[in-house]
Amino acid sequence: MDTEESDDWEARARVHAALADPARLRVVDHLALGDASASELQALLAMPSNLLAHHLGVLERAGLLTRRRSEADRRRSYWRLVPGPLDTLAPNRPRPTPRVVFVCTANSARSQLAAALWHRVSDVPATSAGTHPAVGVAPGAVRTAAEHGLDLTASTPQLLADVLAVDDLVIAVCDNAHETLTATPGPGAGTGAGHLHWSVPDPVRAGRAAAFDGAYDELAERVTRLAPHITTAPTSTAS
Repeated sequence: MDTEESDDWEARARVHAALADPARLRVVDHLALGDASASELQALLAMPSNLLAHHLGVLERAGLLTRRRSEADRRRSYWRLVPGPLDTLAPNRPRPTPRVVFVCTANSARSQLAAALWHRVSDVPATSAGTHPAVGVAPGAVRTAAEHGLDLTASTPQLLADVLAVDDLVIAVCDNAHETLTATPGPGAGTGAGHLHWSVPDPVRAGRAAAFDGAYDELAERVTRLAPHITTAPTSTAS
């Protein structure tokens, strides 16, 4: 038997074994479209923290999950699905959505890039906003967008409260925005049907071209993965 082929079978068997539990399947299903902290998963599953830690450990050892330290509350980490191996397990049922709103703190880089990428691959309307908008879009984001054929030169940061409607699908693309929204009751808050979180590092904080390129690549992968599951829906007039 070929050693490489045998190793592949063993790796695949570990994946199947890791998924052979209803709780772990729920974790995978929840993380298929966005990230979550352990406390958020614990609330979702109504499960003791030690049992959840066991399940997350099984999935992590099988190479299905990874985690990243929050840039806001450094005491927490966000779990995410490893791109690629489980793409076919993303929910197949279309999710009707009148509009997608990408949110970060300053609305100067990640959320602007995400909205521009979304417009390229989906007919579902999208916009971006910030919890504390900056004066303008970061030059690094404008440069990175231009290198990929996207134009952010006319984009202006806007306040989330000024644009948010009750039926919007809010996608927080930074930890600060996510933790601000989940700590404040109201539209856009929570981790349910109307709110997803993508834990993408802040390229403005790093200030390097490579950081903006990395943010673009991660956002492009996530947008491409999510877009097929979002379909148009009637727009609510409430806000």
